[in-house]
Amino acid sequence: MLRLTKSCAYALLALAALLGTPARATNNDPVVLVHGVLGFGPESHPLGSFLYWGGYGNIAAHLTVYHGPHTVFTAQVGAIASNWDRAAELYAQVKGGCVDYGAHHVARYGYPGQAQKPAGKCWAADPDNNPDNYPLAFYPQWDAAHPVHMIGHSQGGTTIRALVQLLEHGSPDGDEGGGELYKGGKVGWIRSVVTISAPHDGTTLRDAVLDVLPNLRSPLRDILDNELAHWELAPDGAREFNRWALTSPSAYYFSVGTQATEAGAWCCNGTDRVLAPVQNVEFQYPRADMIPYFKLFAGEWIVGSLAQPGMGSYTQNAPGRVRIDSAWFPNDGVVNTVSMRAPSGHPVRDYDGKAVKGTWNFLGNYRGYDHFDILNWPNNGPSADPIYERISDIIFGL
Repeated sequence: MLRLTKSCAYALLALAALLGTPARATNNDPVVLVHGVLGFGPESHPLGSFLYWGGYGNIAAHLTVYHGPHTVFTAQVGAIASNWDRAAELYAQVKGGCVDYGAHHVARYGYPGQAQKPAGKCWAADPDNNPDNYPLAFYPQWDAAHPVHMIGHSQGGTTIRALVQLLEHGSPDGDEGGGELYKGGKVGWIRSVVTISAPHDGTTLRDAVLDVLPNLRSPLRDILDNELAHWELAPDGAREFNRWALTSPSAYYFSVGTQATEAGAWCCNGTDRVLAPVQNVEFQYPRADMIPYFKLFAGEWIVGSLAQPGMGSYTQNAPGRVRIDSAWFPNDGVVNTVSMRAPSGHPVRDYDGKAVKGTWNFLGNYRGYDHFDILNWPNNGPSADPIYERISDIIFGL
């Protein structure tokens, strides 16, 4: 029996679409995929064939041919950077030009030695006028008449929110040294925002690992200890970010939640009983099919510590800080599920088949998916393809 490779299958599906597959879309605006913390572009992983969006599969290719053809771009922004800096990089990558982080922003918030306009971070808007051989911008015609859809995973979701804010309102400090992004007034450039497993209200992973275990050394702690991004990813920093990055009345917003923990039980709840043989019904525990490394932090205790609470039981109620209670216990190994629905204080509704502009249309929590199952990374978790197909049907039907 003839067996087709995945790339051949995608090519045949694309050909079928071009030869007259009935169109279901009411728009065919390009899609831009934006990765999260420690993310990477399609050609930058050391393993070569491994993709952020799909692992050994290819979510971008699947979205291209599903009820397509569609145009799908995969962005690469700072792996550990603030939402503002990542948004500036995303803007240049889509529109064309060189990255400009803004004079006032770099002076006030930049890390030591940060350049306002870093050398080499440029994309050419015109292939016929590219003397420095910069990579080509995704969509130089991008404007209100030629909008895009953006889909962000994890911090990619909050990065897109920062970009919408800058596009529409510019810099809160006024002139940012002439950078076009910071002038504002670019309303309607993003037709829809889709966030997947995004820490809209932050994640307690950072607090559990850093604040509770200041002496624990691990690769994860070293990542979270970086001063460039972790503040915005913690609940207290996310609260400040949410006051600035508004929900625009001119865009459609959708959010997807994931959960890979279960409430404690004496048996048979699908959790990893080797790590948590004795469980409390009040707390959450990692499922057996969660990616192994994040099981160490997702449950009642941080594994290997001296009885220190993990995300599944971590609480705090210190004055002036965001209160963390039992609603925060369910998580996907990296982000608390309650944080994924929408930014606190912003308008939100459960999606009922009709999208409402200027509010968050929550597409629901997908149980059994950890933070990387939703990207189809190799693991025992379920396929995420049906979720992206649902998203595709929604955004192209707007």
